[in-house]
Amino acid sequence: MYAKRIIPCLDLKDGRVVKGTNFVGLRDAGDPVEAAIEYNRQSADELVLLDITASSDSRGIMTDIVEKVAQNIFIPFTVGGGIRTIEDFTEILRAGADKVSVNSSALKNPTLIQDAAYKFGSQCVVVAMDAKRTADGKWTLYLNGGRIDTGRDAVEWAREVEKLGAGEILLTSMDCDGTKAGYDLELTRAISESVSLPVIASGGAGQLSHFSEVITEGKADAVLAASLFHFKEISIPDLKIYLQNQGISVRQ
Repeated sequence: MYAKRIIPCLDLKDGRVVKGTNFVGLRDAGDPVEAAIEYNRQSADELVLLDITASSDSRGIMTDIVEKVAQNIFIPFTVGGGIRTIEDFTEILRAGADKVSVNSSALKNPTLIQDAAYKFGSQCVVVAMDAKRTADGKWTLYLNGGRIDTGRDAVEWAREVEKLGAGEILLTSMDCDGTKAGYDLELTRAISESVSLPVIASGGAGQLSHFSEVITEGKADAVLAASLFHFKEISIPDLKIYLQNQGISVRQ
């Protein structure tokens, strides 16, 4: 079994880390550089930084923060929010990111995935998906930080991004986000089984067992969480020990 990755996520708004529930009700969770340093110290496997209002505000990401974070950590670092062009990819990678996450822009212009994979390699291209359950039991995708329902089927889009050359999928359940009631196991499994790409599960972690469930039942390759880590309810070292005791391979 490949080692499963544990990834804290820094959602940024106005230069600060924030966290809400179901994509609303945001509260301050600290300075992004200080948080990144702490997660590096705790041996997080990777770090994700998402500028959650860049797309809805029609602006680019804050490259100064990306540079400061990159200068202070030694783990793989993914950055997303407001990435619209190949030039944006170049800027973010030059600022120190290892991977770039695209969401709204990829749905609007799928060739961006293909072009970025060709220029930088699939390993640099992460496609983020914000999915919400529909009345018929499927999931549709949302744009601009969960503000606009595209009506696009999440499983179909996952298959398409794989064909276009994406290297990874960052999958967030909007229904579970911030609830601490557990990941959407059905959604995660549906996406994981539809592609051969690694799938990062996001949205809903509230206790240790939720992480093991989404790995074993949801078939996730990595687990992402925010508030649990930000507010020190669970530490990454303790989570790694727990997963090891559950027979799940993790990196030390």
